[in-house]
Amino acid sequence: MRINRILLATPLVVVALILQVGILARLHLPGAVPDLLMLVVVGLALVYGHVGGSLIGFGAGLLADLAPPADHAIGRYALVLCVIGYAAGLTKPDGGQHRSATLPLMVVIGAAVGSTLLYAGVGSLVGDTAARHVGLVGLVLSATLYDLLLAPFTVPLVMAVARRTEHDPLATDSGGAAAGRSGWGSGTATGGWLTTGTGLKSSRNAMKALRTGRVPKPARGGRGKGGKGIKGVKRL
Repeated sequence: MRINRILLATPLVVVALILQVGILARLHLPGAVPDLLMLVVVGLALVYGHVGGSLIGFGAGLLADLAPPADHAIGRYALVLCVIGYAAGLTKPDGGQHRSATLPLMVVIGAAVGSTLLYAGVGSLVGDTAARHVGLVGLVLSATLYDLLLAPFTVPLVMAVARRTEHDPLATDSGGAAAGRSGWGSGTATGGWLTTGTGLKSSRNAMKALRTGRVPKPARGGRGKGGKGIKGVKRL
């Protein structure tokens, strides 16, 4: 994963974790706790793809496992967010940007349901039966509702910031220079210039003017030798 992605994802994950633990978890809402950290992972995965999404999800989940007052096995939430980041990144289109908000909204719903079920499933494997006492259906419904309410304020913002870091000025400049070189060397029109004898003649006249100090007379548009029009072209 590129350095600019790491530099962006790290503060976003840390801020989301602080807000989730310090504010959202203390609201004591019925059912699940709004998962702001998961929404940040989903927003980054929608821009960076499945590889970047899985790596960011694993790092964010591991940080949440270690942050107090975590009361579950270390690595449990890291596994959940790694899978969620990978799955969300698979929905990234080939063009790199989603044309509508429908698909990201569906990804948020799937991530809310999937993270709750996966977290409860991994907990049952390690002997954590807290979800059975609270009610799994209530956790899924409340988690989906809370995440949908938070998604419009977090996911578009995270995606917009992430897209700005994807812009590489060096690649753009080198690509533009390469395009210019290919245009000069080709036999087609590029930027209003034709690489034919006319363009070569204009270049020679310009060099001659630099040597002699004389300014060449501008050519009359639409006329050839002797002031005659070009054959096959009807003049207006």
